[in-house]
Amino acid sequence: MTVQTGEGGSRPGSGSGPGPGSGPGSASSSVERPRRRDRHGRGLRGRLVPPGVPLYRSRAQQFDDLVLEAVARLEPRWETELSDVEFAVQEVPDADTIGEDEPVPLARIVQGSPDTSNPGHPATGPRIVLFRRPLLARAEDEDELSELIFDVVVEEVAEILGVDPEVIDPGYGDLG
Repeated sequence: MTVQTGEGGSRPGSGSGPGPGSGPGSASSSVERPRRRDRHGRGLRGRLVPPGVPLYRSRAQQFDDLVLEAVARLEPRWETELSDVEFAVQEVPDADTIGEDEPVPLARIVQGSPDTSNPGHPATGPRIVLFRRPLLARAEDEDELSELIFDVVVEEVAEILGVDPEVIDPGYGDLG
């Protein structure tokens, strides 16, 4: 099982541009001194929230955690069937995947390639892609979001395995 999240890449403005003390009139342009103050003469900002507090994680990271929890709930019973399945999170569905009169999907399945003859494109398993924004729009609180994510994961796993969702989770469809 592989999980891909939306994290990674570089932040805007984190490149190596000219810093303080590197202008044409500076005495030492090869050695950059660490900044101790901001442009208003105040100290630099530190962390706003300590690492142990739940606010430390971004909303996207919290959503990824809910997806991991949903998959972890299925793993004890379906570990061998889920071993080749990848789970990914995408902000919104691509515009070309949505029809004009169709509702916005909550997830999709990207079929893998069973072809092992080409070493440049090795065989891959199916991938379940959950769409973060549509799921967030349909849930009113975190508990409802967690259950909605779990139900969507159950539906997609059931579609991959060719069984009813009630087989994957006997409590599927129960209200409450």
